[in-house]
Amino acid sequence: IAIAQGAQAICFDIDPACVELNYREIVRGGETNLLPLLLDLTNPSPRIGWANEERMSIADRGPADLIMALALVHHLAISNNVPLPMIAEFMGQSCNWLLIEFVPKTDPKVQKLLATREDVFPTYTEPAFEEAFSKVFQVLRSDRIPGSDRTLYLMERRSPWPPVNP
Repeated sequence: IAIAQGAQAICFDIDPACVELNYREIVRGGETNLLPLLLDLTNPSPRIGWANEERMSIADRGPADLIMALALVHHLAISNNVPLPMIAEFMGQSCNWLLIEFVPKTDPKVQKLLATREDVFPTYTEPAFEEAFSKVFQVLRSDRIPGSDRTLYLMERRSPWPPVNP
């Protein structure tokens, strides 16, 4: 939807097969506004090259106007043990607008993540998600995704990014 409106976009995933499929679809469709990247958000590539100046890290390339974090939070919080407040703060440093999906523990995908490990995530709840993110963002809208327990949120950063120096 965003690129159809002329937005320049970067998308990334940790799964090489997904990135490859996305790339092939982009080439087949002649798309020029979307760049698919292979990236592990919990262990991103650092600045590299001569004097660490040739290639920027993903954080150096921002902030973005909008991040669409779809089917992401549960992977960060449950698969990688990143607390919700840290995810919210990272997103707040990375964008002004956020479209983010909360996937609850009742979702089959989260159940699959929890099937092989002990559920040590008592604070992974929708109220805790809303509390963590509302400290950094103003929630403008939330809608339950039909046919699921998932919720899609539209948020705006509480203070503009980058912060204005006095």
